Amino acid sequence: MGGRTGSCPQGRSNFDAIFREWMEASPRKFFVAEDGGELVGMLNLMIFERMPKPGTESSRWVYLGNAYVLPEFRNAGIGGRLVDASIQFSQSIKAVRMVLSPSVGSRNFYARLGFEPAGELNILRF
Repeated sequence: MGGRTGSCPQGRSNFDAIFREWMEASPRKFFVAEDGGELVGMLNLMIFERMPKPGTESSRWVYLGNAYVLPEFRNAGIGGRLVDASIQFSQSIKAVRMVLSPSVGSRNFYARLGFEPAGELNILRF
């Protein structure tokens, strides 16, 4: 990614192992954006399969997370195209909903894409 590095308190080799375990432990679908071969944005979906019920077709829902576009590439439509691609994928696997937990700064972005606040979920914070 163009030589960009970040600090890693656990140490690089330990982080690589932790990240690999995280990648292999869950059914995620990744979407990336490139510009001239450089990764400039990404997001991922966590796919949740609902428990089967007698007499009903199985279903799933997705959680959109970790959406990010490099600052110098923002406001160029990249984030919107990433979300659109994730929505198309979610519809193709017949997901019944897409859920996300937007930051305060991203709420307007998601609202422009059709996301609305949901009051139907409960949360227990630790």
